[in-house]
Amino acid sequence: MTTPDTPFPAARFIKEIGRGKNGARSMTREDAHDLYQAMLDGRVSDLELGAILLAMRIKGESVEEIAGFLDAAEASFAPLAAPPGPYAPVLIPSYNGARKMANLTALLAMLLAREGVPVLVHGVARDVGRVATAEVFEALGVTAAQDHAEAEEAMAQGRAAFITIDALAPKLARMLALRGVLGVRNSTHTLVKIMQPFAGPALRLVSYTHPEYLEMLGEYFTTAAPHERGDAFLMRGTEGETVANANKAQQIDWFHGGLRTMLVPKQTLVQELPVLPEEKDAATTAAWIESVLRGEVPVPPSIAEQVAQIVLVSRTLRSRLHASESLA
Repeated sequence: MTTPDTPFPAARFIKEIGRGKNGARSMTREDAHDLYQAMLDGRVSDLELGAILLAMRIKGESVEEIAGFLDAAEASFAPLAAPPGPYAPVLIPSYNGARKMANLTALLAMLLAREGVPVLVHGVARDVGRVATAEVFEALGVTAAQDHAEAEEAMAQGRAAFITIDALAPKLARMLALRGVLGVRNSTHTLVKIMQPFAGPALRLVSYTHPEYLEMLGEYFTTAAPHERGDAFLMRGTEGETVANANKAQQIDWFHGGLRTMLVPKQTLVQELPVLPEEKDAATTAAWIESVLRGEVPVPPSIAEQVAQIVLVSRTLRSRLHASESLA
């Protein structure tokens, strides 16, 4: 009889995925779900866990594997409830921070909230050598939600909500923390960028940094992602963050109902560079964001375009939900 404490023998999976980049075979969605669920529950030994994470790092995740992992990841914590209204909630993952440019993820979130869109930003509290979105929010006076209820209350009050992964999904936070042990990222770093923690449909803002992830995530959102979970925007990250680059417009693809639509064309330099913070630290960035919100400094055009597209699709997504409920 299997119990939540029963050790999970992983050797048969390691045998398949651990044969190197060219010799490894991918798992089915069901096997990937069962393996990752056991990993999250702490049923896989440390030795096997390290072998799995490094094998997947070398092999790379298939669409079926990332789908199975995500199924298990989203089932590992209680879903959030979005507030009622004309807009579906928007998810902004923030796990990279900024090093070369000012981190403007908080600006994107606050501009959306000002439009009436429920916004949940989730991520890490700190990132060594980078300015994390959590630090910018802190400088803006936005306190991180301590639990799901506080995040839901912030959205209900029309404010951008920020919650750390530790408070949102503790089991996933444990997997992320293994980077400090192994020295490299693992599949969980992709999962937290594409997961959908709401009970109902939502719009996910997803970014990628390496070209191979553009292909893999594009296939996931068109063929494997449950359509009832909502839509997704996919773009190249600004230092890994999902806010548009203020100096150029990244291509943004919209995934909806198994279809892919280009909303913003490929990268082009803006004709006139916007006025940006002189320094990259959290305090300077927060002060600049406040000046933008007061109307003293214009919103960078690429971010304004991103906001407009998100608002439109968020409203469309909520309208589709209402229409389907009326037909039910």
